[in-house]
Amino acid sequence: MGRAAVDLYGEQIGARLEDVTTFAKYLGGSPTNTAVGAARLGLAVGLVSRVGDEHNGRFVRETLQREGVDTTCLATDPQRLTALVFLGIKDPDTFPLLFYRQNCADMALCEDDIDPAYVASARALVVSGTHLSQPGTRAACLKAMQAARDAGTQVVLDIDYRPVLWGLTSPGLGERRYVASDAVSAQLQAVLPLCDLVVGTEEEIHIAGGSADTGAALRSVRSHSTALIVMKRGPMGCVAFPEAIPERLDDGVAGPGFPVEVFNVLGAGDAFMAGLLRGWVRGEPLADSLRYANACGAIVVSRHGCAPAMPSWEELSHFLAHGSPHRRLREDVALEHIHRSTTRGRPLGPHAAGATLAILAFDHRAQLEELAARHGAGRERIPAFKALVARAAEHGHAVERALHAGDDLAFPHPGVIVDGRYGSAELFRLTGTPCWIARPVERPGSRPLAFEDGDNVGLALRTWPREQVVKCLLAHHPDDAPALAAEQIARVVSLARACHETGHVLLLELIPPRDRPQASDTLARGMAQIYAAGVRPDWWKLPPPDAAGWGAIGKVVAQHDPHCLGVLLLGMEASEEQLWQGFVAAAGEPLCRGFAVGRTLFADAAAAWFAGQLNDDGVVAEVATRYQRLIGLWRSARAGAAAPAPTTRTTQEIAP
Repeated sequence: MGRAAVDLYGEQIGARLEDVTTFAKYLGGSPTNTAVGAARLGLAVGLVSRVGDEHNGRFVRETLQREGVDTTCLATDPQRLTALVFLGIKDPDTFPLLFYRQNCADMALCEDDIDPAYVASARALVVSGTHLSQPGTRAACLKAMQAARDAGTQVVLDIDYRPVLWGLTSPGLGERRYVASDAVSAQLQAVLPLCDLVVGTEEEIHIAGGSADTGAALRSVRSHSTALIVMKRGPMGCVAFPEAIPERLDDGVAGPGFPVEVFNVLGAGDAFMAGLLRGWVRGEPLADSLRYANACGAIVVSRHGCAPAMPSWEELSHFLAHGSPHRRLREDVALEHIHRSTTRGRPLGPHAAGATLAILAFDHRAQLEELAARHGAGRERIPAFKALVARAAEHGHAVERALHAGDDLAFPHPGVIVDGRYGSAELFRLTGTPCWIARPVERPGSRPLAFEDGDNVGLALRTWPREQVVKCLLAHHPDDAPALAAEQIARVVSLARACHETGHVLLLELIPPRDRPQASDTLARGMAQIYAAGVRPDWWKLPPPDAAGWGAIGKVVAQHDPHCLGVLLLGMEASEEQLWQGFVAAAGEPLCRGFAVGRTLFADAAAAWFAGQLNDDGVVAEVATRYQRLIGLWRSARAGAAAPAPTTRTTQEIAP
């Protein structure tokens, strides 16, 4: 329980905070960061705090929920704003902080916000020392701590000393870590008897113990509490004291540190706490718990941001088992890939492992331009047609789902692929909704690959909402001329790098040119060439392979990227019967996670609409019915059932 905020992290490394020009927005607040870290490590976590009834408050709540953190006791304050923090990275020793916390939501946490039954449901209650600094929040902490003691829930104190938040420095000195204060020491010592675990840096032990001498401070803390004391020592790791404080501090239980380059100390302590809790709450040996803690701190101290930098359990396990050849862990390609892959879809949703998608793709530009011209219609009509297709996608999926409510078979998540050239209105409308959404980045028909917005694709992606998946169509054959292949793959490498830097998911659509020889292993060989260049697409979008093709694709993906989210089948104007055969062939393939089909669903309606032979409602009805039926075919294939009989019903007739 404690702080819940939004962090605005300066993106210009080495600049004074005065000179930073752009900021990355992350989840923030020490307890909130720890909650995310502990959830990523496999613990069941809830947060007790408050956020404002505004955009930042919703961002905090929604981000926590995506991370699997329970928000039952995260209250919404109708009167106060969510706390805000500006952070910078000036040099390895200077990390400026500006806290905007005057009358903020989380500092209005009160006794009425504490549910003793909720506290009793947990193995441990982690309290942030900052919330002991004001009477109202202190009363809330004491009520929660006493409820924990009564229920047998262990109490953890993260000293989390920020002098500025105790009113001991001017607001511009948020980065100052220590100011001696008898009043603060007394406040901390009053709660120490309630604690089972006390965690702090050497300076924080000084303030808790009321002494600048580390040994004396530790003995003072011990005189007030029988808790396990864990003292963080930066690059030296940590040392723990389960019982009496020895004369030599090194005689405590040592947790050696990891030799990494310090990039950003902010958030490392929160990661340390998350790692420590992973072991301590589960009753693992203290040495293992300290090792988890130090490793988590080492990983986060080498990255930008706090909450998003927290490692997953798989990532932590990999680091502990294999270490890293890099002191700058953010340059460890293998570790970064595991981090990105195991945190992109937490805990559930369209980017989670195992999710299936039913995507209506209408990002077509050149094809609709040609169709409009053929029927004497201007290109300005294309956006209106795309709006109709978007309506059809929403309607068709909703109706099909309603018709099969209660079925045991998992229902595919709805999705669209739509461009920014003619479909920008639908991009804006659908972004922020539950719909999975992808956007093309390639220039239509380009071979060698060229990007719609020019060569500096990373700059273009910075303007895209992060939830928009980057879809790139690559016309590539594994036997292409070496110069052509090298040029195209180099473009894909630059795109993948841009996606990683901006946090976007990459969907690579690989289509061998139709005029080149095709074999069962053609797709797999092309994919292997992409992987060999160091590119690991999150998703693949492929023409339906045959059985031998699936076998080859499965081997390539298993060898190069077991974290791949899967393959989506494209349509390429195939008939419904051809798509059904492709679905049946893929039914037993766990790597196949859905379909992304376009012209099969809307081509006839488009021709009739541009020719003036079909009205708007007719387009929506026809496209929605076809989309609906395709979802039914997908589900039937997955269930091992026969293809559904054709239907003449329209979505208008069965509208919910």
